[in-house]
Amino acid sequence: MTRLTAPRRRLRPILAATALLSLAAPAHAIGLLERGPIADFLTVFRQQGVPRQTIGWNSPYKPGTVVISTSQRRLYYILPNQEAVQYGVGVGREGFSWAGTKTVTMKKEWPSWRPPEQMIKRRPDLPRYMAGGNDNPLGARALYLGSSLYRIHGSNEPETIGAAVSSGCIRMTNRDVIDLYDRVKVGTKVVVLP
Repeated sequence: MTRLTAPRRRLRPILAATALLSLAAPAHAIGLLERGPIADFLTVFRQQGVPRQTIGWNSPYKPGTVVISTSQRRLYYILPNQEAVQYGVGVGREGFSWAGTKTVTMKKEWPSWRPPEQMIKRRPDLPRYMAGGNDNPLGARALYLGSSLYRIHGSNEPETIGAAVSSGCIRMTNRDVIDLYDRVKVGTKVVVLP
């Protein structure tokens, strides 16, 4: 048995109990699996397409700044000592990408979602409101950027990370957006590069 196998074996009963809970629990208990601490814990076991890593990065930006490279499809959280945490992201598809500087004005855990009118015009099949949870397109966390419609948010489609697929928002895996959410404060500067 390897070092990695032992912890996974210990977690099997927890994961099995969680699966049973989702089958046998009343509706209000299922909500615990959709959002909150249990849902946060379960994101640790989901597949990570582009691994998060700390890299050396000589940046002109101050520590605590978020820099997004649309062309590289990476987000960098600037650390002291010429380092950054690098995350894979999904970015705006052709015609929806943008560049500029914004500020994080609000943070939400397991946010609800109301598609903007522009999106509803393009996709009338979308729901007008979705409560927060695993099926919500904003995922586990959202960082709201200024007064714009754009957000840095989690995703229930981790396979889209590293692609240009969104309507302008920056998508991350739920695991990564939880990590970034814990680092970023309201007022953080976000620089989006082409």
